[in-house]
Amino acid sequence: MRDLMGMMKQAQAMQEKMAALQGELDTVEVQGVSGGGAVRVTMTAKGQVKGVQLDPALMNPDEREILEDLIVAAMNDARVKAEGVAAERMSELTKGLPLPPGLKLF
Repeated sequence: MRDLMGMMKQAQAMQEKMAALQGELDTVEVQGVSGGGAVRVTMTAKGQVKGVQLDPALMNPDEREILEDLIVAAMNDARVKAEGVAAERMSELTKGLPLPPGLKLF
């Protein structure tokens, strides 16, 4: 019975740490880049886009599709970085816990 209480306390502590981590991920920002830095997208580690910066040289109406592609590429780059930050923070949180491989907690 004593082990059960210890496990319950560990689970509660883990839940509190997870809630804190989720709040932290709202404030951590990453930046995705494409076109050699001509397009930059800033987003939180939870995927909320905060801003887009475009090099004025890209504002050519005849090249609209290129600009659209660069924006998509920068957003995807930022998303990959955001997922990496979230995974890194999660691994720090769960280090030493006997979790099954591949278990995603967020």
